[in-house]
Amino acid sequence: MNTPDFIAALLTLAALFSYINHRWLRLPTTIGLMILALMTSLLLIALGYVVPSIALWGRGVLEQIDFEQTLMNGMLAFLLFAGALHINLGDLAKQGSVIALLASIGVLISTAIIAVFVWFIGNYVVGIDLAFIYCLLFGALISPTDPIAVLGILKTVGAPKVLKTNIAGESLFNDGVGVVIFLVLAGIAGFGYGGHIDMTVGGIIRLFTVETGGGLLTGLILGFIAYHMLKSVDNYQVEILISLAVVAGGYAFCNHLHLSGPIAMVVAGLLIGNHGRTLAMSDSTREHLDTFWELVDELLNAVLFVLIGLEMLVLTFTGKFLLAGLVAIPATLLARFIVVGGLVQVFRRHRKMTPHTAKIITWSGLRGGISVALALSIPKTIHGEHIDERDAIIAITYVIVVFSIIVQGLTIAPLLRACGHGDKL
Repeated sequence: MNTPDFIAALLTLAALFSYINHRWLRLPTTIGLMILALMTSLLLIALGYVVPSIALWGRGVLEQIDFEQTLMNGMLAFLLFAGALHINLGDLAKQGSVIALLASIGVLISTAIIAVFVWFIGNYVVGIDLAFIYCLLFGALISPTDPIAVLGILKTVGAPKVLKTNIAGESLFNDGVGVVIFLVLAGIAGFGYGGHIDMTVGGIIRLFTVETGGGLLTGLILGFIAYHMLKSVDNYQVEILISLAVVAGGYAFCNHLHLSGPIAMVVAGLLIGNHGRTLAMSDSTREHLDTFWELVDELLNAVLFVLIGLEMLVLTFTGKFLLAGLVAIPATLLARFIVVGGLVQVFRRHRKMTPHTAKIITWSGLRGGISVALALSIPKTIHGEHIDERDAIIAITYVIVVFSIIVQGLTIAPLLRACGHGDKL
């Protein structure tokens, strides 16, 4: 199946699953689509035992698509920009210190804690030989909460505004930090930037500063230029094209210079979504721009979560991998609770915090496509040597992502009610 045919099939499946979910399941769209895609994958796998050619066909079709490239260098820029457009910058600034620490120090500490947990689980609980560097890689890819999954769920629950801002803000920024940490660890492991990262302390600090700081600065510049261009015209077609250029051109620019494209898109989206929408657009342009980006967001979300569900067809699962993934679920949640709870206690001394903040932020930290994409980016071989840990890391990641989106996603609303925040549910 060639690429246009696959895209057509994927869009058809997304439309069909969306219809089934809206008509009968009535689940949050992202969760419903992924459940239906998972059921389709399981059905094809089951049919494969009777007619092997069916499973082989499904696997062959999925293997033609590079999930990591499709998400990280295709969908992600548009999804992050669309998500950031509707975040109130004033609310975000009020929670800036909390979000900054959760998205930076929080990710670093979580990476280390999860690495220790998974190393112990793999080597001493289920009997999988995991080198510690790959446990660190796993910690880096699973620690960031996925903004795509989180924002999709937050639309459907009635969390207090302060909590929504913290959860959404953290998820928008911590994936960029997580990717940088992953790249540093990938360099230590022998891949990433072609293995040419300077692994001295100074080199790592420079990489982190250039990636995150450069992404932040690029986002500010892109947002500033776009704002002045939007202010000088009153034509919604032109203004939508400008926003598209910011995303497509800005993300490509960041990738070329090894800057953090995700952070740049979030910053640009925040500026255009606040100052741009308020001061540089007419009512008509605002309405058309919001409608356009809402459609892009919904369409790409639908395709992405169908793809996540279908990815089961190409993953290698064994009993040990599945057991490791199931044991790693509480381990990753515990690591997140330790980090979030510790930071909440620090801030509680200086400001009033919403009751049960640590529990809600911990449980609302969904993992999604970014974690799967980073896991799939680990090469099968380095310098001709097979990486035995790769299949285990991918399988464990997938189990955690599925649990996160389905179980955590479906129980965020009941948790909010139990914590006394269910007035709008």
